[in-house]
Amino acid sequence: MEKRLVVNQSVRVTGDAGAILNLDGGMGYGQVIGHEAMELGIRRARETGACIVSLRDSHHIGRIGHWGEQCAAAGMISTHYVNVVGRPALVAPFGGSDARFATNPYCCAIPATEPGGEPIVLDMATSKIAMGKVRVAMNKGETIAPGTLIDAKGNPTEDPKTMFNSPTGAILAFGEHKGYGLAVIAELLAGAFTGGNTMKPDAWAKNTITNNMFSVIVDPARLGGADSWRRETQAFVDFVKASPKAPGSDGVQVAGEPERRTRARRNHDGIPVDATTWSEIIAAGESVGVSASQTNAAAGLN
Repeated sequence: MEKRLVVNQSVRVTGDAGAILNLDGGMGYGQVIGHEAMELGIRRARETGACIVSLRDSHHIGRIGHWGEQCAAAGMISTHYVNVVGRPALVAPFGGSDARFATNPYCCAIPATEPGGEPIVLDMATSKIAMGKVRVAMNKGETIAPGTLIDAKGNPTEDPKTMFNSPTGAILAFGEHKGYGLAVIAELLAGAFTGGNTMKPDAWAKNTITNNMFSVIVDPARLGGADSWRRETQAFVDFVKASPKAPGSDGVQVAGEPERRTRARRNHDGIPVDATTWSEIIAAGESVGVSASQTNAAAGLN
């Protein structure tokens, strides 16, 4: 049965086994479903020390790091595996020449070691590049770095249009067999073990992005390093970041720092949007009754 976005939907508990929660998103807006799912998982982890959250059938839940940050802000360690169905595959398996799964993100978040501090948030696609960045490159008329894309015949290409042509090309997994292996694990944990779907040809024609997510949320106070994890975490981070700067680099950073720097810069300077992308935003607004002048005014351009 074809799945479609459902407005005003909340997450539904379909199974409760103490430290295991089975949730169904009912194809609701991912920003609502993801938040509600993590709130339930955090609450249960406080009670039991840990919670496995199995979430199936949510509309697009967006940046997975946001859910890791939500858990970290509550003082919890978390790890998340996500798959995507409902749209054609995007990423080629290692050794293959066409797409067989999506960009299947992985996230792990570690709480801040002190009040007011920043968490460590590793949030990444298992592909060499996110699909959104391919689209941005196409809209800006730029090429993609070598070793990132293959065309519909499996040949290397730097042209982002290959992902929007018919037949399409594919993005390669990061780290060759390693990224491919992690993508398969994300597909199975998120797609098969949640009771959702995995990427197969019969799922491609649904035409509605569907996310499934497998999350593990843990209260660090219940672990063996309950009294020392903050000290040990900070000591290790300080040691790693003390490595002398490599030539041509900005020095050592830990996961989450580059994103926070970018966020601060965007908050100060604004978000750069190329002309093609902005015209697409205008067109999307007009398709639902929002005029170009209204969109420009909302962006402070009038």
